[in-house]
Amino acid sequence: MQPLYSFVIPVYNRPQEVRELLESMLSLENAPEYEILIIEDGSSEKADLVCEQFSEKLKIRYFFKKNSGPGDSRNFGMRQAASDYFIILDSDVILPPDYLQQVHSFLQTTKCDCFGGPDASHPSFSDVQKAIDYSMTSFFTTGGIRGGKKAVDEFQPRSFNMGIARRAFEASGGFGSIHPGEDPDLSLRLKKLGFSTCLIPEARVFHKRRIDWEKFYLQVQKFGMVRPILNKWHPGTGKITYWFPLVFILGLIFSVFLFVLGYPFLIGLYAIYFLVTALDAAIKQKSFYIGLLVVRAIFTQFSGYGWGFLKSYIAIHLQHKDPEKTFPKLFFKK
Repeated sequence: MQPLYSFVIPVYNRPQEVRELLESMLSLENAPEYEILIIEDGSSEKADLVCEQFSEKLKIRYFFKKNSGPGDSRNFGMRQAASDYFIILDSDVILPPDYLQQVHSFLQTTKCDCFGGPDASHPSFSDVQKAIDYSMTSFFTTGGIRGGKKAVDEFQPRSFNMGIARRAFEASGGFGSIHPGEDPDLSLRLKKLGFSTCLIPEARVFHKRRIDWEKFYLQVQKFGMVRPILNKWHPGTGKITYWFPLVFILGLIFSVFLFVLGYPFLIGLYAIYFLVTALDAAIKQKSFYIGLLVVRAIFTQFSGYGWGFLKSYIAIHLQHKDPEKTFPKLFFKK
């Protein structure tokens, strides 16, 4: 029987993550017919034996290719897929039992060419992972733009939890070579081509975010760096909200300066903000310690993104430099 959905999962040196993801797929409830494509992107630690262990219970196809980045690996997988709907996942996610049921139910009633869902933390995640998840998804930090609200017209699906119709993939050519940023770039190109993008609020995944504080800073710094590039590629898509992290950090520095001069009002506002977010996280996670970690996570996220955005904006929009030559580490060579 031809599958209705094809899970496309690029992986790089993460066999244990693949195991955890496949184990969660064994628990999918009321799921329509689907297949799983594991795309090994030139790994030295392969997941082939893990896939073999699940091959009797799950319909898995395993591919090994030379390293060319996650975007190109996803394109490779979609070209091999048998269904008309592809579901892109990162290897560091875990699916709740109703995931595919929620996707299928939504698509039965809503025409959508490209969709995505939110991410959340799993009870098994570490305290740092939970704090980072809060910082990346909370209304108080990102405004819910990563899937926490029900607006769909401007939603840009993220590749850790993203679906795309075959017709949309073939018309757009799939993901580009930039990374990160390949997912909003694809969403914007699809919109120009007339395809629809949708948020499925109930189609959440548990996103592990395999990072420590240093890696988190470098990750969000790259997020900030790619945004001016995307704004350059897609005129008219820039938003004032992209400046908020930089304004937040500059304002914090200025508030410290005023405090030293004897004017505590502004730094008091920052203190209230951090207190509110820490309490909100502590209540939701039932951990005062995680609430404290959230303060560090927010500062790390805003400072990393803000400085990365400023550096890239100056180079791309003011100095008119070539993105690939200026920031070669943001691009994979095929």
